[in-house]
Amino acid sequence: MFRCGIAYPRCRWIVPLLLVFAIIFDIIAIAAQSGWVEDEDAKTHYASMWDQCRGRNDNWECKSLMEYSWAQAVAALMIIGLIILILAFILSVLAMCNLNIGMLPVVGILLIIVVIFQVIALIIYPVKFNELIFEGNYFYTWAYGFGWGATILCLGCAILFCCLPRYEDELSGNAKVKYIYSSA
Repeated sequence: MFRCGIAYPRCRWIVPLLLVFAIIFDIIAIAAQSGWVEDEDAKTHYASMWDQCRGRNDNWECKSLMEYSWAQAVAALMIIGLIILILAFILSVLAMCNLNIGMLPVVGILLIIVVIFQVIALIIYPVKFNELIFEGNYFYTWAYGFGWGATILCLGCAILFCCLPRYEDELSGNAKVKYIYSSA
């Protein structure tokens, strides 16, 4: 006889695991030394969240973006978002270990705050960076994409954490298993 169902007590760890990936993506986006912006051929100009470099071959001149207030705001919002994300991860692990279902919406609200901070930062950066450049075509590349990936993961996890209290009995193992499919 074959049965197919969801084991909620084991599946509850998927959402904190997704938060670990969001933390890793955020760290990659923040720490990247290149990869937020590149010119069309990636040969004469590239930039990270922290600085921009122009040049050719081995002759590169790098300049800090931190002299601009918008770049400082982007860095601050991304770092504050990462700190709140780490706090939300710790709270989610504590809530899942103790089955403190009441703490899950708090984690969801923290993640919504992270999403707001990071969306603002990820929108300010290209708008203001485009004001600095006057020639050619530029592409937003891998590290900038990791920033968006972390933000999207946080949004999805926020929705899940806000919905999880509806499944308190299933998460604690008190509910009867509802099989999706049974062959007998």
